[in-house]
Amino acid sequence: MIRENLQNIYKELPPDVKLVAVSKFHPVEAMLEAVDAGQLRFGENRPQEFQKKVLSFREQHPEVAGRLEWHFIGHLQTNKLKMVLPYADLVQSIDSLHLLQAVDAWGKTAQKTVNVLLELHIGAEQTKQGFVEEEALEILFNASKYRNIRFRGLMGMASHTDNEDDIRADFARISAFFGYCRDLFPELDSFSELSIGMSDDWRLALDYGATMVRIGTAIFGPREY
Repeated sequence: MIRENLQNIYKELPPDVKLVAVSKFHPVEAMLEAVDAGQLRFGENRPQEFQKKVLSFREQHPEVAGRLEWHFIGHLQTNKLKMVLPYADLVQSIDSLHLLQAVDAWGKTAQKTVNVLLELHIGAEQTKQGFVEEEALEILFNASKYRNIRFRGLMGMASHTDNEDDIRADFARISAFFGYCRDLFPELDSFSELSIGMSDDWRLALDYGATMVRIGTAIFGPREY
């Protein structure tokens, strides 16, 4: 089923759009099925589970581990950095200045540059994490201060609603802001990723320039808690 689900998505996904398979709450065995179908990019949103899975692949499936790309996509507390940053190819969910500063400091100590996306708060929900546009601009204006950060782009989620017009409005807003940032900061030559779209709305996200979609349930089925 996982292979079939992935093949169906691959058929619709443009070749230049990256698929992040959101494997949270799903076992390594399910991820191996996805790997066998050609999927090598995975997203996790809990630090303990992220670290456990990375190490599990390294120890039990070393023939696969070196080919995988790991994205952290959930809220990251600063006291959990050591569970994520040594292993993450991309942290998609930088949602506060405090976190950004902590990640930069970790990178300095570890002598590592951390690839990040700034998470925008564009949905209607008050509980969503992330920056408003003015805050993101302030960070990018001062990008040179963060010597151990590579700003790769933006991440966002549409409002949780069945109203397609509302979802499109959210995606249009983040897409427009992404284009504005790229024009305003041409010196940020790695700022090229727009991560929008999940299982229910990724097809809509493609209309607004998504370079990366995060799909879990449509690949793995309902979560296993």
